[in-house]
Amino acid sequence: MPAAFAGPTSVSEPDVVGTPRKTYLLVDGENIDATLGMNVLNRRPNPEERPRWDRISAFAEKAWGQDVVPLFFLNATSGQMPMPFVQALLAMGYRPIPLAASGTEKVVDVGIQRTLDAIASRPGDVLLASHDGDFLPQIEALLDDANRRVGLLAFREFVNAQFSQLTERGLEMFDLEGDADAFTAPLPRVRIIPIDEFDPLRYL
Repeated sequence: MPAAFAGPTSVSEPDVVGTPRKTYLLVDGENIDATLGMNVLNRRPNPEERPRWDRISAFAEKAWGQDVVPLFFLNATSGQMPMPFVQALLAMGYRPIPLAASGTEKVVDVGIQRTLDAIASRPGDVLLASHDGDFLPQIEALLDDANRRVGLLAFREFVNAQFSQLTERGLEMFDLEGDADAFTAPLPRVRIIPIDEFDPLRYL
C-alpha cells in the first residue's frame, strides 16, 4: 500500500470567513489495542507498548496543518470508567466519549458511525484511527465531498482490504508506527515497506 503522507501541508483555508478548518480525529481505541495485541504482539500489550496518544493527536494536527478535535471512544457498558486513563486523555486534550450499550450492539462502533454521519453535514476533515470495515459506508459518504480530506490511521497491513480500494477516491492512508511515530520502541512487524520509508538502522 503506497505511503500517502509527504509531510505537513500548508495551513488550510477557512471553511467560512473567520472560521479555521478543523480535523476531526476519531479514535477507535478498542480496535487499535486489539489489533496491536492479537496481530502485532500476539499477546496483551504492556502499558509501555501501547500507542502514545499525544503523538497521534500531534500527528493529526501536522498532517493537514490545522487544529484538531480529538475524540476518543470508550466502551463503558460495565458502568465503570478507567478514570486514570480518562484523566490522562483529558490532560492530552482529548474528549473522551464513554458509551454504554442498551443491548448487544457494538457500542463504540455505533458511536463512531453516528459521529461520522454527523460530520458529513458540516465542514471539516476527518482522520479515523481504526482498522474496522464497519465504517466503510460512512467513509465512502465523506469521500463524496471533493473538498473534504479523509484519512485512515492504522497498521497498514491489518486494515480492512476494502479501505485500500478507496485510495483511488482520495482516502489517505497513514501508518501508526511509520507516519505517526506513535510508539516508543520498534514493533515486531513483518510488513511490506515502501523503499522511501526503509530505515536500515532498525535492522542493525
